Amino acid sequence: MKQLFYFILLIAGFTSIHSCKDMLDENGDPLIDLNGTGGLTGPRALYREITDKDTLAEYHYSGLLVTKVITDSASITDIAYSGNKISQITFNGFLDLDGNGKLDKDSVSYNQLFTYGPNDKLVTISENRSIFRRPPPVPPATTPGPQTLLRKTKTLYDIKYNASTAKLDSIIMKNGPDVSGTPFAYISYSKTGYTYLGDNVSRVVRNYGPMAAGVFGRPTTRLAYDFVNYDTVISPFTLLPTVYKISRLLSTESNDRESHILSPNNPKKRSVTDLIPPIPSPVSWTTNYSYDPQTYMTKGYGINYIYKPF
Repeated sequence: MKQLFYFILLIAGFTSIHSCKDMLDENGDPLIDLNGTGGLTGPRALYREITDKDTLAEYHYSGLLVTKVITDSASITDIAYSGNKISQITFNGFLDLDGNGKLDKDSVSYNQLFTYGPNDKLVTISENRSIFRRPPPVPPATTPGPQTLLRKTKTLYDIKYNASTAKLDSIIMKNGPDVSGTPFAYISYSKTGYTYLGDNVSRVVRNYGPMAAGVFGRPTTRLAYDFVNYDTVISPFTLLPTVYKISRLLSTESNDRESHILSPNNPKKRSVTDLIPPIPSPVSWTTNYSYDPQTYMTKGYGINYIYKPF
């Protein structure tokens, strides 16, 4: 099944064809000039990621804190804080769970709770997720029924850091079905390791496998994501909280291909490789970036990034 996911990911690719949309924020204030004739000066926030057809993400703020993200027009991520630390993220909407580039028809709701350790480092994420599906119509009806609970899962993520660099080193996931009246047990796992070139993520390798009685089995899938040829210009994702970015990466298995959002700069080449075959064959994508006069990236892999002043 994971092999099928890999090939779907390749078909979907990393790219889309994009252009600009509305140049005003939710308050009616003008956004950055994408023609590069001026741009913003002073503090800024990432406001939108847009395509020629859709708004991929729209970020809403309370003061300096991002508190809501609207994706694909119909999905909402609410972000709660304890002080300046993210304490809870709640998502309701639709995701591309199989990585084919299209949103699934099943709706998803999940709640993530965040635990911090010394130096306010994120150490665990506890997630409860429910997936809903509309049953097929029952004749003589011709429309599907209402969204009905399909399944529930519980997931625990352990976050590890490199002792010498303090950078994110690995994320260990344990997952299991949440069935009423049945003792809960984790039945699958993944281990994700991060490698860096300087401060930029250069490679991510994720192993998936079964587990039983708390013991990890042999990996059945191994995928590698490489990010190379970084520029020296500012990534738009530096304006978002790291904890939110980690949550975004964990929302679907295919989102590991976006792991460069953890980097301060922007990779001009990205690739994915299935490491299971005897001779792995990477599939790569490249881009040329556009920048504004304040050295923020404004367009890459077809996506336009829209900013607004704080």
